[in-house]
Amino acid sequence: MPRERAVNDEETEPLTQEQTTGRSSDDGSVSMSSISTASLVLEHINDGAFHGASHAKFGEKYRDEASGEGARAPEVFDVEDGRLPGLTPVDKKARRMLWIIGTICVVGWVLALASFLTGGAYKHPSTQPHDPLAPTTKGSGKKVTLDSVLSGQWYAQKQSVSWIAGPEGQDGLLLEKDVPGGDYLVVEDIRHKDTAAASGSRVTLMKKRTFKVNGKMIYPSNVWPSKNFKKVLVASEEQKNWRHSFTALYWIFDVDSQTAEPLDSENPDGVVQLASWSPQSDAVVFTRNNNMFLRKLDSNQVIPITHDGGTELFYGVPDWVYEEEVFQGNSATWWSEDGKYVAYLRTDESTVPTFPVQYFVSRPSGAKPKPGESAYPEVRDIKYPKAGAPNPIVSLQFFDVTKGEVFSVKIEDDFADDNRLITEIVWAGRSQQVIVRETNRESDVLKVVVMDVERRTGKTVRTQDVQALDGGWFEVSQRTTFVPAHPANGRNHDGYIDTVIHEGYDHIGYFSPLDNPTPVLLTKGEWEVVEAPSVVDLENNLVYYVSTERSSIERHPYVVGLDGTGKREVMEGSPPGYYDAHFSTGGSFALITYNGPSIPWQKLISTPSSKDKYAKILEENKGLDKFVRQHELPILDYETVDVDGFKLNVLERRPPHFNPKRKYPVLFYQYSGPGSQTVDKKFKVDFQSYVASSLGYIVITVDGRGTGFLGRKLRCITRGNIGYWESHDQIAVAKMWAAKKYVDADKIAIWGWSYGGFMTLKTLEMDAGETFKYGMAVAPVTDWRFYDSIYTERYMHTPQNNQQGYDNASISNVESLAKNVRFLLMHGVADDNVHMQNTLTLLDKLDLKGIENYDVHVFPDSDHSIYFHNANRIVYDKLSSWIINAFNGEWLRIENAVPKALVEGR
Repeated sequence: MPRERAVNDEETEPLTQEQTTGRSSDDGSVSMSSISTASLVLEHINDGAFHGASHAKFGEKYRDEASGEGARAPEVFDVEDGRLPGLTPVDKKARRMLWIIGTICVVGWVLALASFLTGGAYKHPSTQPHDPLAPTTKGSGKKVTLDSVLSGQWYAQKQSVSWIAGPEGQDGLLLEKDVPGGDYLVVEDIRHKDTAAASGSRVTLMKKRTFKVNGKMIYPSNVWPSKNFKKVLVASEEQKNWRHSFTALYWIFDVDSQTAEPLDSENPDGVVQLASWSPQSDAVVFTRNNNMFLRKLDSNQVIPITHDGGTELFYGVPDWVYEEEVFQGNSATWWSEDGKYVAYLRTDESTVPTFPVQYFVSRPSGAKPKPGESAYPEVRDIKYPKAGAPNPIVSLQFFDVTKGEVFSVKIEDDFADDNRLITEIVWAGRSQQVIVRETNRESDVLKVVVMDVERRTGKTVRTQDVQALDGGWFEVSQRTTFVPAHPANGRNHDGYIDTVIHEGYDHIGYFSPLDNPTPVLLTKGEWEVVEAPSVVDLENNLVYYVSTERSSIERHPYVVGLDGTGKREVMEGSPPGYYDAHFSTGGSFALITYNGPSIPWQKLISTPSSKDKYAKILEENKGLDKFVRQHELPILDYETVDVDGFKLNVLERRPPHFNPKRKYPVLFYQYSGPGSQTVDKKFKVDFQSYVASSLGYIVITVDGRGTGFLGRKLRCITRGNIGYWESHDQIAVAKMWAAKKYVDADKIAIWGWSYGGFMTLKTLEMDAGETFKYGMAVAPVTDWRFYDSIYTERYMHTPQNNQQGYDNASISNVESLAKNVRFLLMHGVADDNVHMQNTLTLLDKLDLKGIENYDVHVFPDSDHSIYFHNANRIVYDKLSSWIINAFNGEWLRIENAVPKALVEGR
């Protein structure tokens, strides 16, 4: 790893340098002597020592005398000679005035000393609270090292809280797993936690972590209690599949007897993809080998639900693209609240083309190669729909548990099979109805469908075309919340809460009855809700959510009435910051996580829904606080800049002891993906912090057009031509910084990963070396025809409908890339998300044009995160050393390489 170098001029001074000024204090100011100048004056007024006293009386070792030829005649007062003429005694009035002035000086000095002591300015900065927004660096400390970042030393400790509803719907219950000194799996009432009444309210589900089944020791990797707390579904021997999915062996654990049995006693070693409890706690539905089964607890028999599942047909679990881009999870199975029906997705991949992912070093399947074939790579074929290619055909099916039959519900005006995305399923309580959110393939027409599974009918109750509204798109949402009717509580009809667009911003609305297309607006304003609603308190008709109302780079939890009135903050008067709120099942309590900008903390609190007040600190991160105080973190400067009338958020990370008279290199770091946010007020010490703290470079992040939480006008302008406006904004801000006196305009670089890698290359391509001289792209998309259909077509339409847009969005003008000094490409060979195909095709374009001003590093068997065989460490080592060489001018030296012997004339 490159040696850390000094970033402050004073650090390069010899330690033995003579000090000619006062002692430097922790804040860099010059400290005064503790002896008052005024007291010396008062002490020696009219003292004979000040009236023609000889030099000997001052104890001088030697002095310069005016002697010899050409010497000057002494003046009345000669500064160089230093002798004083005789003084005339002052009168009483002047003496009184001097005493008054002296007294004022003494009093002022005493007050200043008191302020100095009480303010703690005399203390070392490590004893002071961390101020993330301090404009200067106080004192000195350790640098942020790359080792400390990569080893996770800067991560805040966070405790996870699993809220669970009681058998009768009780709120405020916690599911605690493997707490030191206690039983393995326990349900505890938050109101009695750590009190004398705790033992009476605590329910132990599993006493020990391990158990035996037929002599085999089982080590749980995950657990799910039944709703009645009498059984626990246990997963063991988990094997990762894709980002969210896994396979495992499953067991049913009995709480009373503390014993367990296989989920399927006839096939105990059968690998299961997904399993979930019936809300009635009397059955488990699961998927194995892409077929669905039902196990009722009153029998050991497993009932098949589907029979034709296989490599191209999935039941109850998503395929790769639905797991990655729609559900962000491993389940496509939904129980009805009464346990009478199971809804599940049928996914037909038979028309989806296959993409091969090659593994040259490892064999993830675990299969041994045939004799003589060990030298061949293992190939995993993935059904991966690229933009414009056939999508998986999805349909919603139902299983009637009582009748044991499978059926579907047809909708007259439904999307065609090849133009349908099913994005959310929500059961409408015990009404035998289900709410289905669908969009067309390009995600700009929404249909909300209500199906009646008892009558087996359905209709579209709400349609919205956002392409016509603002040219934008619908993001996938999983937050639709059913609100049951309760006339006595003011709710005459069933309804639901959903995200709606209001005057260009994302808000929440209450639709009641279910077929009402016009909502009661619960929120409105020039700000946006985030993943809302969080929870609904049905007893008090309150809706909880998180929003950006205070600031687009902050998050705060709020509550509002179901009629849209009474909106207020859950934590009124809370300091500015980025808060997460994880609410209990009924909304009476919440785990509040303060994520920054100061040291993160966590506490459990009661909400306005609770009659009893409750607050308990869970985590203060004192260890992290101490660690932070010992280090010099970057100086953070948040600001807003105007580009073409759009207000963009910018974060500037300045090196510690920033000196505006110096010239600093600048590194831009960004992601820039649609709806994303990188500039926020979270506490983060990451690679960017290392670059600013240890390497002494300024690091800038800009959330340009297309990013999230600033309204749809700013977000949707990029549709159909992603990369253009985002790059334009990066370049515009870079030009602003290049004009600053403290920036070295010849040393500006940009880097990013994934979409950020694409943006790095797109910015270099658009800028053509005018502003950005260097770039580093990790796992970049270089042509959006190569990326998955659901994500890409949401922002770009299909290639068939937008050929020019796809041409513009690809990295194709390699002659423009040649005008930069140099750039770096890195990619994982086994990347199943952004395929290596992206980087390889760009390399071919560069080869065809004879362009060579780049470096490339590929990582065998690494996926999109690039971790295989120490790869992640190499990525960041490479980024670090490469940017140091860039800003040191090394890449300029190798531009036209000449043998050293020729240069030296040998």
